[in-house]
Amino acid sequence: MKYGKKELLKQKIKHLDIKKFNSVPLIESFNDMAFQSRNLAKACRIYEDMLRDKDCTIILCLAGSLVSAGLKKIIIDLIEHNMVDVVVSSGAIIVDQDFFEGLGFHHYHGFINADDDQLRELKIDRIYDTFIDEKDLRICDMTVKKIADSMKPGAYSSREFIYEMGKYLDKNGRKSDSFVFTAYKKEVPIFCPAFPDSSAGFGLVVHQTERKEHVLIDSVKDFKELTELKVKSKETGLVVIGGGVPKNFVQDTVVAADILGKNAPMHKYAVQLTVADERDGALSGSTLKEASSWGKVNQGLEQMVFGEATITFPLLASYEYHMGVWKHRKTKKLNQLFPK
Repeated sequence: MKYGKKELLKQKIKHLDIKKFNSVPLIESFNDMAFQSRNLAKACRIYEDMLRDKDCTIILCLAGSLVSAGLKKIIIDLIEHNMVDVVVSSGAIIVDQDFFEGLGFHHYHGFINADDDQLRELKIDRIYDTFIDEKDLRICDMTVKKIADSMKPGAYSSREFIYEMGKYLDKNGRKSDSFVFTAYKKEVPIFCPAFPDSSAGFGLVVHQTERKEHVLIDSVKDFKELTELKVKSKETGLVVIGGGVPKNFVQDTVVAADILGKNAPMHKYAVQLTVADERDGALSGSTLKEASSWGKVNQGLEQMVFGEATITFPLLASYEYHMGVWKHRKTKKLNQLFPK
């Protein structure tokens, strides 16, 4: 069946609000069950321990299509209520999804058995069962170029560039619709070690093509800055949604600090929500226990949860919000550790 573009881009994805439901009773019931329900309950307790530990810097790692699926407001609330201190993410979540919506665009309900040839003709991109208007994405690409054009030529960490994206949204965007803006406002650093692997890459390619002197994104500077944050933190805890580059990037800071001769203990706390399988040796499925052999994650306060993030992440976040342990935490403003 043939559909028109307006017909396909009609129903917007709505973002779930953890403040509107309380998962505490459900998670407490999970304690007395088995399999992934009990694992999720343990993960909730470990995250709660992170929030109680006044010396702990909490790092949120994001991978996958989370914002397009309706999880953006959760990330905003975690940042807004001082439940995370640093964010490390894949590029698409930051640019194609969050910044994209901060510019006023939307993701839409789709379906997996769509005619993808027809979608291409209509300039509609599909992420599983969600649709995006390619024309809107091109505007997002060129907005990244516009930001790069406004900056002094040179090498920047992704953290520095994403800070400029937050500043742009402060003047030109829908501020309530973006965790990039919330992090900018709260001085929470966001790192994106594979930044060009997103709509940012298209905009930066055009920027560098047009300008002899241009902006560069230095992923080694990202690694150095994140390692500096690890060294300056007494303890660290990881909340990993998905896996991939953000997960390993953060774990590697412990090894980097050791190579530099700095005293940085292994990550004391860690939870990971993933559907990846550990049996093929792939990174996203490698357990947090396995990371202990590399000297990255301490054993005892770590938990893997094998479940899909649109289900497990809201339950985890709602539990922590309604338990209220975050109320004693203050914004660490870790962006201020770096010169502007």
